[in-house]
Amino acid sequence: MHTSLSAWFAVGLPAGGEMSGLTAHFLFGKILCLSHRPLSLRASGSWIDLGADCRQVAGDAVFEFRFRVGFLMGARQAMAVDLEAIRSAAVRVAASHGLDVVDVEFGGSAKDRTLRVYLEKNAAGRERLKAELAAGGQGLPERLVEGRLSIEQLSGVTHEDCAEFSRDFGVLLDVEDLVPGGQYTLEASSPGLDRKLSRPEDFQRFSGCQVKVQTFEPIAGNRHWQGRLTASEGAGTIALDLGAVKPAATGKDRKVGTRTVEIALANIEKARLVPEF
Repeated sequence: MHTSLSAWFAVGLPAGGEMSGLTAHFLFGKILCLSHRPLSLRASGSWIDLGADCRQVAGDAVFEFRFRVGFLMGARQAMAVDLEAIRSAAVRVAASHGLDVVDVEFGGSAKDRTLRVYLEKNAAGRERLKAELAAGGQGLPERLVEGRLSIEQLSGVTHEDCAEFSRDFGVLLDVEDLVPGGQYTLEASSPGLDRKLSRPEDFQRFSGCQVKVQTFEPIAGNRHWQGRLTASEGAGTIALDLGAVKPAATGKDRKVGTRTVEIALANIEKARLVPEF
């Protein structure tokens, strides 16, 4: 007896890397069977096609088949999202509303994708907030009026700002097809008091504030630092005053001095403000 078997396996992975399942069609002569079962597997990269021609002999039966698998890593591949193009478009729309773009994130699974844009008032908007504060600060947050929060730390973004930006930006995203691949959720919000710091001007602007920094390469055997941003003598570096950090609440003794550490901007993997109240 000579039996021919053919199989096609198409496996789709959402952007998060989880496996959606395996669908296989098996053909034995004139009999067609369809099976569907989950497959635990992770992959990275673009489309991966594996092909093989196989022959198996079992007694009088000869099985010949070709096997092929295709992996697709969600929105990062055929329907890839260009974050830089999205950021550029967001900056244009934000500027028309007197806003600056702090950060842009895109993530989620293939069926639950989310585009997040973090916004704040631009320099002119922050100057207007300063003028309002000097005039009495009516309607401004209590922490700002009392001096427990600075204008630079306050994004100043309102619900109306986010709604208007989302409306105009959503139209632009659709017109320029910047988020291909179907449905997604657009979120616009302030960056929060623990905002990210990434650009050199961010570190200059928030000089005097407490920050947490994680480095790519260790400095004195440590990759995690917390201190107050101070003026740095070297170009392309930041300086942290480690003595400005309050002792940990664990009760353990901690030496608090005036020691500082300098960190090259190129060595900063992550950096965030530490809210102070």
